[in-house]
Amino acid sequence: MRYSALSIFLNGLRGNTAWKSAWRAPALKPHYDVIIVGGGGHGLATAYYLAKEFGIRNVAVLEKSYIGSGNVGRNTTIIRSNYLLPGNNPFYELSMKLWEGLEQDLNFNAMVSQRGVLNLFHSDAQCDAYTRRGNAMRLHGVDADLLDREQVREKLPFLNFENARFPIQGGLLQQRGGTVRHDGVAWGYARGADSMGVDIIQECEVTGIRRGNGKVIGVETSRGFVGCGKLALAVAGNSSQVAAMADMRLPIESHVLQAFVSEGLKPFIDCVVTFGAGHFYVSQSDKGGLVFGGDMDGYNSYAQRGNLATVEHVIEAGKAMIPALSRVRVLRSWGGIMDMSMDGSPIIDRTSIDNLYLNAGWCYGGFKATPASGFCFAHLIARNHAHAVTREMRLDRFERGYLIDEKGQGAQPNLH
Repeated sequence: MRYSALSIFLNGLRGNTAWKSAWRAPALKPHYDVIIVGGGGHGLATAYYLAKEFGIRNVAVLEKSYIGSGNVGRNTTIIRSNYLLPGNNPFYELSMKLWEGLEQDLNFNAMVSQRGVLNLFHSDAQCDAYTRRGNAMRLHGVDADLLDREQVREKLPFLNFENARFPIQGGLLQQRGGTVRHDGVAWGYARGADSMGVDIIQECEVTGIRRGNGKVIGVETSRGFVGCGKLALAVAGNSSQVAAMADMRLPIESHVLQAFVSEGLKPFIDCVVTFGAGHFYVSQSDKGGLVFGGDMDGYNSYAQRGNLATVEHVIEAGKAMIPALSRVRVLRSWGGIMDMSMDGSPIIDRTSIDNLYLNAGWCYGGFKATPASGFCFAHLIARNHAHAVTREMRLDRFERGYLIDEKGQGAQPNLH
């Protein structure tokens, strides 16, 4: 069923009884050309582009829980392409361009809102760093504007400009950045992939990877063995656990990242704002809640929840930037499992095991990368060579010394 204003009107006349399920609940086949482990945004996007762009439709997406239960539904919905390094910038700009046409492509309202992303700076050194980043963005054809103090004050007068420790001096603005409804992305890609014949199998956990003659031949699941021609892993914070089923050790650590939403407020913040003197970012949802987050909890974990010390730390940073937040009540929080790589940048590559492909190491940047990640991973699976914008995202770059260290933090996954 194609969604349109006419279909909404006609179904309204019928009491909304004629709507069909967004995707099927198919039976598991004994063999697929491609099996994708992970029914999050990246796995579903990969399946969609495999079918749409490369004509590979005998594909299964295996999700151990329900669609949208993982990180794709546990983030702060921000999209941007304001990256510095050439190994990252073209990739995230490709993702931004795909975001801009996503709703028309999927025929699904993902609530893409290009409201702008503003990164505040608080010192001359930060101003220089953001000027450098803005110039790098423009050299790659990406929009960037450096705002001075008064331009920021005109846009966001409620910020604490006179903070004695962190006076706001200006900010770097990417106007094309913004937010997208996170679970809407999962639903849209699931519906699109299903419409082209992809089998989306929920409540189907992969428990083992079977190999024969040095290559992957299938997976053991909670529903039995399923054979495949190619196996693709897109399981975010569980990447190390699933790769271990094939006796692989990845350069990844899993950490918990919390996010929060406040009570509903009148229109308050019309863009995404990040604090330059601490890790805090905030935007306002269409329902009025402030959606915000900050640093990780700081220890390895597979739990989708966080600790109170980090809650206090994040909210302190928010109050330092916006004093009015002290009067706002937090309604709920949640946690996502981040697959933190050693240099803070992702991995999209073939592995040393034949027929096994890896999509991992997204750190904080997984949601904004969803369209480009799916497109480029599908390209790799279909053609067995990397897309032009992911040639530097190789798994062996850590061994070779070709890191993509966007923040310059070194080999400390918890700091990226």
